[in-house]
Amino acid sequence: MNILILSWRGIGHPKAGGAEVVTFEHAKGWVKAGHKVTLFTSFYKGAQVLDEIDGIKIIRSGGEALGVKFRAALYFLSGAHEKFDLVVDEFHGLPFLTPLYIRSRKLAFIHEVAKEVWRLNPWPKPFNLIPWIIGSSLEPLLFKLFYKNTPFITVSDSTKKDLMEWGIKNKKINVINNGVNSKKIKVIKEDKKTAIFLGALALDKGFPDAVTTFNHIHKKVGNNFQYWVVGKGDKEIVQQQKNVINKLGLQKSIKFWGFVDEDKKFELLSRAHILINPSIREGWGLVVIEAATVGTPTVGYNVPGLRDSIVNRKTGILVNDRTPEHLGDEIIKVLGDKGKYKKMSKNAIAWSKKFSWRKSTEASLKMLERISN
Repeated sequence: MNILILSWRGIGHPKAGGAEVVTFEHAKGWVKAGHKVTLFTSFYKGAQVLDEIDGIKIIRSGGEALGVKFRAALYFLSGAHEKFDLVVDEFHGLPFLTPLYIRSRKLAFIHEVAKEVWRLNPWPKPFNLIPWIIGSSLEPLLFKLFYKNTPFITVSDSTKKDLMEWGIKNKKINVINNGVNSKKIKVIKEDKKTAIFLGALALDKGFPDAVTTFNHIHKKVGNNFQYWVVGKGDKEIVQQQKNVINKLGLQKSIKFWGFVDEDKKFELLSRAHILINPSIREGWGLVVIEAATVGTPTVGYNVPGLRDSIVNRKTGILVNDRTPEHLGDEIIKVLGDKGKYKKMSKNAIAWSKKFSWRKSTEASLKMLERISN
């Protein structure tokens, strides 16, 4: 088939995260199987408008929020393109609304619904109320009005449950768990107990809660712990939290690594003892499985996505009382019992071996066959 993927961000985008990695891995698998794939995504400074990576043709146009959606509609409606057999409409808050202008077969690809994430938008007060009110009101209506007859691919049972609550029938939803890009690396943990936060330094990923958790642990156990922050984010949010860290006197205990490449990421995960994930909502939690490959369990909130990627009390801990204090207490407990920690670490490695991009892409290829017949 000739497949068109519409996504707000593509691989290589400065703000690309787990969702973009997942899309790219599936697209690579489809190309290897003989399909032709074009990714239409947003432009960013320094990027090429036309590009090709691993056999995937990439077209970049418009801004990541709404601009790319308008440009995608213009691109398709202009007719100045090849005939596509399938169009993949990827959701990130708002979809591309392809049922309004595309007659070709369509596949909706969603990692997680936004729901409460709308209230954590970066707009300044009181303007932040605009996307919060409009987004949270409009999001469920879009599913019910435009996507009832569209097949979906999603990454977890949690997202499937959300979709069914918003009117998408069970038979229309294909759940395909993410694979994992692991690295062959010798696991040697730090001498000092180390808790790591890895991901976008953003409100919805719980970065401020991670800082509060670090402080809670520090108050209880003193200098027996060290804390790592890996990733990049909004400059204002990062500076706010650095100011908080300075006020708390934690600047010597918390190290900011910034954005790191894949090799460094897995090295840091392998050296850390525990991954902290205070995200308020995930599609799956790709970094959880990445950490598991090197025997690093995750302690996170019991929220959609994380309750799919963490086997509670076996490969990590899900905290029902979603506060930094409870996260900190659980981390202290986990690392305070060497026997239990060692068993949890082994369980995490065994759990991670159940996931691979080969399995995931094989499943998505079978799904493509079903929806194309």
